[in-house]
Amino acid sequence: MSFAHRPISTHAETAPRSAAETQMRVDLAAAYRLIALNGWDDLIYTHVSAAVPGEPGRFLINPFGLAFDEVRASNLVKIDTEGRIVGASEHAVNATGFALHAAVHLARADAVCVMHLHNTAGIAVSMQRDGLLPASQHALRFHGDLAYHDYEGLAFTPAEGARLTANLGARFAMLLRNHGTLTTGRTVAEAYVLMATLVKACEIQLQAQAGGTPLVRPPADIAARTAEQLRDGGAIEGELEWPALLRKLDRIDASYRE
Repeated sequence: MSFAHRPISTHAETAPRSAAETQMRVDLAAAYRLIALNGWDDLIYTHVSAAVPGEPGRFLINPFGLAFDEVRASNLVKIDTEGRIVGASEHAVNATGFALHAAVHLARADAVCVMHLHNTAGIAVSMQRDGLLPASQHALRFHGDLAYHDYEGLAFTPAEGARLTANLGARFAMLLRNHGTLTTGRTVAEAYVLMATLVKACEIQLQAQAGGTPLVRPPADIAARTAEQLRDGGAIEGELEWPALLRKLDRIDASYRE
């Protein structure tokens, strides 16, 4: 699907790893493991990237070629805005795959984490003309706050990056038409919880439509009020859910922390 960047050090890295970076690595590795656990991965493709705390223009991403359930805090690769590896790494990265992430990171200072997946339900709903319908409580989280970007093919260019980020605006979630889902977060936890909510909303819609009968939708005023309630004044989502999700992972396999 895309070409990997050779595992060559392009920038010297001499400073010791900070506690903040160590924690970011643990959280990002956990997100990869949770995605695999939920069956949202797509072989070795799609990515979750996170900005390195205290290092502008530096990001963490998965080693290209490893399955998501093989990702650990220690094997995440540090890269720059061009997808070039920073420091020494035995792993390659998908530099062209990071291009979409780089565009969002650079356009949005609050996009600490960018999650892009090819989950089946998200792709299916992205292909529907009306997109995500305000029919379920999960979908109402994104009512009036979900971006869309039309499919432009495999090659992601700077020009498309500008169009995509313009379409995204200040929103935290997007359906990429014919392609997949995207969420951003001020934390890894926020990006993950938003993705989980979006995927479930898409799954609910598809199952409801499969019944072949008209769907009941909340009245417009109820939908708008509920959307505001669910967004809770811009609170950072995931703060309560994330520790519970990490405990779940620890019970299954704590190697993501290594």
